[in-house]
Amino acid sequence: MMQWNSVTFAHPWLLLLLLLPPLLAMLAGRHGPSASVVFSSLEPFHGWQRVRKPRPGGWLMTLLLLGLALFVVALARPRLGRTVSRVQASGIDIILALDVSRSMFAEDFIIGGQRANRLDAVKQVTEKFIKGRPHDRIGIVCFAGRPYLVSPLTLDHDWLLQNLERIRIGLVEDGTAIGLAIASSANRLKCCEAKSKIVVLLTDGDNNVHKVEPPAAAEAAALLGIKIYAIGAGTRGYAPIPVQDQFGRTVYRNIKVEVNEPMLKQIAEIGGGQYFRATDSASLENIYEQIDKLEKSTIELDQYQQYRELFPWFVGSGLATIAFGMLLGETVWRRLP
Repeated sequence: MMQWNSVTFAHPWLLLLLLLPPLLAMLAGRHGPSASVVFSSLEPFHGWQRVRKPRPGGWLMTLLLLGLALFVVALARPRLGRTVSRVQASGIDIILALDVSRSMFAEDFIIGGQRANRLDAVKQVTEKFIKGRPHDRIGIVCFAGRPYLVSPLTLDHDWLLQNLERIRIGLVEDGTAIGLAIASSANRLKCCEAKSKIVVLLTDGDNNVHKVEPPAAAEAAALLGIKIYAIGAGTRGYAPIPVQDQFGRTVYRNIKVEVNEPMLKQIAEIGGGQYFRATDSASLENIYEQIDKLEKSTIELDQYQQYRELFPWFVGSGLATIAFGMLLGETVWRRLP
């Protein structure tokens, strides 16, 4: 990251010499220009009409003093500074494993004072979590009846957030394959050399795809040095879910919330993390904030200064100004005695 700063001077005390050009101008004005013709008396010229004419000599003196001022600034060595910062990755790799099964349509969360489904609430809080960790490599795995990759581990969080926004329910067959989701997330982290590797698993149900059991997947992840945080999402009891009636109208049907909390607690314990329960938008946001605080790492920052010397520009400008004055003095503003 590069940032241009203001102009600085290597020898700022030399700028005191800028007082000399105004002093010279004041002295020259006090004595006035030297006479071209000397008379013993001005009596013969009394009564002559006084005609004001341009005095190019004043402009020539101004150009000379301006050139001297530019030389003084050049002696002070003006330079344009640039701060160069290099931020290295924090050493934390995070996979966000998000449930996108049909039950995530349940509208038991609130966004902006209006009822919202679980997936929209999760996406909103996940976006804030990602923005708060700009130096972590983060990836996203979604799962329903099977897991699929939304984004590999990346530091390009703008691209990551674009992929987060595109997450939809119904892209794969329905179901809740928690064990497969953990295994898929661990597979994405196993070859990483990060100091800390984390899976944040969020689901609103119970594992119903038994190809890989969640505790076994958590044990395999733990052997790879991967920590697991588990989040159970959804209100307790029943939640309204939109469905289509026989006339194509959207109606709501209450479904029972069946989060397998004992299993999720077991997964978190095996993975060396913690289990959280999010029953509303506020608690979900608070959970992500807690995880954010628990998994912090010192950021390595290299910073140094680069300078672009402006000395030649001021010397060149000073020479050009004086040369221009001399040219005018010998041509259009030439004075004859």
